Amino acid sequence: MSARPAYDTGHVVSTDGTRIGYRRMGDGPGLLILHGGALGSQHYLKLAALLADEFTVYLPDRRGRRLSGPYGDHYSIRTEDEDLAALVAATGARYAFGPADGGLFALHASMSVPELERVAVYEPVLFVGQPGTDEFVRVIERFNERVDRGDVVGAAVGLTKDSEASKLVSAVPDAVLRPLFRLALWADAWWVKGDYTPLRDLIPTLRPELAEVRATEGTLDDYRKVSARVLLIRGGKAQPLFTGTLDALHRVLPVSDLVVIPGLHHGSAQDQGNPQAIADVIKPFFTAP
Repeated sequence: MSARPAYDTGHVVSTDGTRIGYRRMGDGPGLLILHGGALGSQHYLKLAALLADEFTVYLPDRRGRRLSGPYGDHYSIRTEDEDLAALVAATGARYAFGPADGGLFALHASMSVPELERVAVYEPVLFVGQPGTDEFVRVIERFNERVDRGDVVGAAVGLTKDSEASKLVSAVPDAVLRPLFRLALWADAWWVKGDYTPLRDLIPTLRPELAEVRATEGTLDDYRKVSARVLLIRGGKAQPLFTGTLDALHRVLPVSDLVVIPGLHHGSAQDQGNPQAIADVIKPFFTAP
């Protein structure tokens, strides 16, 4: 296992008093990386290291992860806006990148945080009537049912079987998969140390965040208010759920470019994906005059 890149840590306090912790590395203009759902900033350290020669990279743990506080009783997408506003105010960062849910939250926050000058997003989801949304709702409902009854192993199995990338395991009975996933979650919890968040704690974070994704239905025109220049990115293997979102955003955003990176899948920005391909696209976007 390769050594983690060196970083230091800090934190800000959001509007409701919640601590939002972050990792920091590099030197240069400030760039925030907002991680996706069921993940933490620990999963984007390779991408951050690839950008650290040009930027001071800040990787906040969004709410519910080890470095930060809980979601709170009144969590919503506006809470994410306030958290990002606090980070921008404290760090002076003018750029943000987010994959998946992190991309949605970065883009939404840019409407109320005009200090963000450029925002790059990789395969976020908005409900804009694209193919795949009905099945996605069913995936969300099945996931919520399992989390609500405390079945984190079952939730992990279900997400894997519902994933487009998991066709090889979709036909495997749950009775076979559950012991394997239980062992994997135990091993992950044993290995995770220090400021990392174990996967068994990350999986339930999807529940409140997917509720905010589902609530995006009917909000597309709001994104006409975005003042930042936006780079919309998808992989060549993107599903209609993602391609439909980016095409719709490209039509309404005042200033945006749409880039397709061949061969990439939804998790490619993560450490185990292909962060180099992502860095090669976003670095010139953020450094351009």
